[in-house]
Amino acid sequence: MQMTDAAAGAAPPLPQGRFAGRDAFRQLVRDALACAAREGWRELLLCDASFEDWPLGERAVAETLLAWSRNGRRLTLLACGYAGLQRQHPRFVAWRRTWDHIIECRGCRQADPLEFPSVVWSPAWTLQRLDTRHSTGWCGSEPERRVQVRECVDEWLRKSAAAFPATTLGL
Repeated sequence: MQMTDAAAGAAPPLPQGRFAGRDAFRQLVRDALACAAREGWRELLLCDASFEDWPLGERAVAETLLAWSRNGRRLTLLACGYAGLQRQHPRFVAWRRTWDHIIECRGCRQADPLEFPSVVWSPAWTLQRLDTRHSTGWCGSEPERRVQVRECVDEWLRKSAAAFPATTLGL
C-alpha cells in the first residue's frame, strides 16, 4: 500500500487554476507563504495597491514569515502606498523592521489602485488577483504564466521608488 502525500504528513501541493472570493484569496496567500518557508523559496515578490485585505497581520503568517527568513532570502514588496498595511498589520510591520536587510519596499504613489497588480510571485508558483474587488484570479506554476506575471510586476517596479522605511529618523 502506497501512502499519499497527505497521509504521509506532507503538505498538499499548492493549487493550480482559478480562485474566487476573499476567503479563498487569503487562504492562498497563507498557503503560499507556508510553502515558501517549507520549501525554502529564496525569492518572494508581494504586490498589491495597499495590502489591506491580505492576512499579513495574522500571528500564523508572522510565524511563517519568521520561518522563511533565513540567510539568502529576498522579499520585495510593491504597493501604491503602505498606510493601510501599517495600520492593519502591526505584526507584519514589526517583522519587517527586524528583517529589513532581506526586504525591499517599493511604492508607486501615482498609480491607479484599480490598475495595480495584486500578486504573490516566486520562481516556483504565482498567484494573481485579476479582479481585486471580487477577489477572483488565477494561481499556478505554469512557466509561461509566471514569466508573464513577473514581466508585468517588473514594469511596475521600474516606475517605483523606495518606500515604507523600516525606521523613521527624525530630528
